[in-house]
Amino acid sequence: MSTAHVYKRDHVNTDEIIPARYLNTDDVAELASHCMEDLDGGFMDKCKAGDIIVAGQDFGCGSSREHAVWSIQGAKIATVIADTFARIFYRNCINCGYYVIELPGATDKIADGDDIEVDYDAGVINNKTQGTKIEFKPLPDFALDIINDGGLIKHIKNK
Repeated sequence: MSTAHVYKRDHVNTDEIIPARYLNTDDVAELASHCMEDLDGGFMDKCKAGDIIVAGQDFGCGSSREHAVWSIQGAKIATVIADTFARIFYRNCINCGYYVIELPGATDKIADGDDIEVDYDAGVINNKTQGTKIEFKPLPDFALDIINDGGLIKHIKNK
């Protein structure tokens, strides 16, 4: 079971996900300790491994930095569910081996603190708190292959 951490706003940018002042490292644990710091200073105190971030449109906009994905991965966030993602952030997620879910109206369907389970294969989010099932379009096979291989570099090496 995952707890939803909902940010009812659009355009959560990469500097809010991982502030630029921490870009001098690629240490995932260090990046994770500052995940969402400028948007929600208490985020790392309240989240646990397997939790989920939910947000509005254009999540991950701003500068192109893999560090934003690494900080979320390092925080052991199971996935991010958003109305839409910034194009570069979305592709960085796949390239880093991280599954994200586009779900129009995400913040209207999932409330902060809801207990949810995601069935990635079936494309279903079970909101246990609200007793609802929410369908989403699963990622295409080519993206799943990259994610399952642990990211683009490992995927290329496997080929």
